[in-house]
Amino acid sequence: MAKTDRQVQSLQMPWEEEYGYAQAVKKGNTVWISGQLGHDDKGNMAEGMDAQTLKTYGNIKKILENYGMTMDDVVEEVIYVTDMASGFQARKKYGKQFYSDPKQIASTMVVISGLAIPGQLIEIKIVAQV
Repeated sequence: MAKTDRQVQSLQMPWEEEYGYAQAVKKGNTVWISGQLGHDDKGNMAEGMDAQTLKTYGNIKKILENYGMTMDDVVEEVIYVTDMASGFQARKKYGKQFYSDPKQIASTMVVISGLAIPGQLIEIKIVAQV
């Protein structure tokens, strides 16, 4: 049963239906974005931590724009990586590109043994508010 006070968003990726989830949910002035991956519009995963991080932030930005929001509306991110050193360097590099002031974002990075899709190196979960 759909909730009428929620705005749900999809990127039309096959795993959304297979796993059964929304890419993002907006309720009131808050948006929760499910863990985003470094893939293109066809679901092809980018290669390497830098490329995946860049695509992941790009997918987050696209979802926020669909709600009329920007990266400056992000209040929290949780970053899951398979390698802490390369993940930390990628966040340091691309956080400055996507956020006007990365020090205004509550950020947690966690190293894990694996992610959902083979070859996936990073996943970022977001909370944003207007």
